[in-house]
Amino acid sequence: MSGWYEVSKSSNGQFKFVLKAANAETILTSELYTTHAAADKGIASVQANSPLDERYEKKTTRDGHPYFNLKAANHETIGSSEAYPSDAAMEKGIASVKANGSTKVIKDKTLPVL
Repeated sequence: MSGWYEVSKSSNGQFKFVLKAANAETILTSELYTTHAAADKGIASVQANSPLDERYEKKTTRDGHPYFNLKAANHETIGSSEAYPSDAAMEKGIASVKANGSTKVIKDKTLPVL
């Protein structure tokens, strides 16, 4: 099984998505969006940009942990990773986003449960 996207609402009513790896671990978290349609466009942007090396911006937290942002062609951040314990772990995270980012599977957690 490959990864998937989960769309949900934040506590302030805005929409966000996460990209999950096949093991259900979150590998990328989106920015907040005011509409579901905007979150859907964000997912499409991850699908288009995740295979491209130049779209990954490698950063370091204040306390020295590596993480990355996935950027769109317009240089806007689409999503961010968690902070990793090492550069090698961050590189594995990037590889996982590249491997799972093109998935078409979207689980919408904003829909009412029947």
